Amino acid sequence: METKEKFLSFNLGVRDTAIISLQHITEVLQVSLPEICGVPQMPSCVLGIYNWRGEMLWLVDLEAMLGYSPISQGTNLLSRMMAIVLENEGKFLGLLVRQLMDIECLDTKQMKAPTAELFYPKISPFLQGYFINDSEEMIFNLDAISIIQALIWKTHN
Repeated sequence: METKEKFLSFNLGVRDTAIISLQHITEVLQVSLPEICGVPQMPSCVLGIYNWRGEMLWLVDLEAMLGYSPISQGTNLLSRMMAIVLENEGKFLGLLVRQLMDIECLDTKQMKAPTAELFYPKISPFLQGYFINDSEEMIFNLDAISIIQALIWKTHN
């Protein structure tokens, strides 16, 4: 049985690498911070709303959400950031990330189950598992659906 799947890899924090399955990624786009319309009373990881193809797209600072220091803190306001647009059952969410790396083809049979002591408590609910790459580094496999579901109720409450 074919167990290879395609993932988009990107940086998380200074040293970490994460991946999200391509099957939940609709688009990748460049966003500049002034184009994001801030919304009061939101969790700090929710940066606001962005006009995407005439739709309102909620944008989330993925690093802040997962317990890293917020991306938006260290960047100058004109800088462009990459947003990964996730989709599940007609719901969309944009994740701001530091830097996109590559498309990886990984064998899901090689994925290891996450253990609590290996990861920040904030990241655990969104982890499907992790891979170890050729350089013995861990690659976090993030679960697009649980990220979308966690934020949908926060933003649409």
